[in-house]
Amino acid sequence: MNRTSEDIAHLAGASAVRVLIVEDEADLALLIGYNLEAEGYVVESVSRGDEAELRLAENAPDLVILDWMLPGVSGIEICRRLRAREATRTLPIIMVTARREEAERVRGLAIGADDYVVKPFSVPELMARVRALLRRSRPERIAKRLYAGDLDLDRGTRLVRRSDRIIHLGPTDFRLLEYMLERPGRVFSRAQLLDLVWGRSAEIDERTVDVHIGRLRKRLSKGRERDPIRTVRGAGYAFDESFGRS
Repeated sequence: MNRTSEDIAHLAGASAVRVLIVEDEADLALLIGYNLEAEGYVVESVSRGDEAELRLAENAPDLVILDWMLPGVSGIEICRRLRAREATRTLPIIMVTARREEAERVRGLAIGADDYVVKPFSVPELMARVRALLRRSRPERIAKRLYAGDLDLDRGTRLVRRSDRIIHLGPTDFRLLEYMLERPGRVFSRAQLLDLVWGRSAEIDERTVDVHIGRLRKRLSKGRERDPIRTVRGAGYAFDESFGRS
């Protein structure tokens, strides 16, 4: 994840959503980056506040996940400086901190943070906050609907249709389908799907994934309808990249 600004610009292209993680806890930065990249974001990570300022001045991302306490320059000071500059006045910022006092949260929001997450936090919650903030601040960068053949997933209404048939999915099955449909052809291991959907801290057996995938398949495919989910023996599951193609 420690890419140069030139690498980020090359990878981002015209449509990829770019996120800068500013966090000095290496394991936490790696965990957040892993989950963001799994959702299709282009991620850059730095561990010092002064380095973050240089990166932000060179090429501002679409969203910043910013730790409160950092070596070099504190996250709260970076937030203040970003809000003072016209170019970054509306840049979405999520503050991450171990400070639990209400007064500290109010201070962070008053200085200009858009959202606030207190450690320890669940990764699925942080991902949901990232998506929600990007929907508000960069609606043109987030696809509201995903399509493949006769399958249509609407993130706004959380409805799935196949042709004229509405498919009612629970939150877990919806997220499973959403992750795979976003990246057709990518093979997700059971462990990866557990991390993405249930969170790394969840003590759930990997066979739970098989149960949910089996249930999802039954709801997506009725009668002679083609199964859009592909099992990769010994590896995991993928949304069939050839689904819907003639």
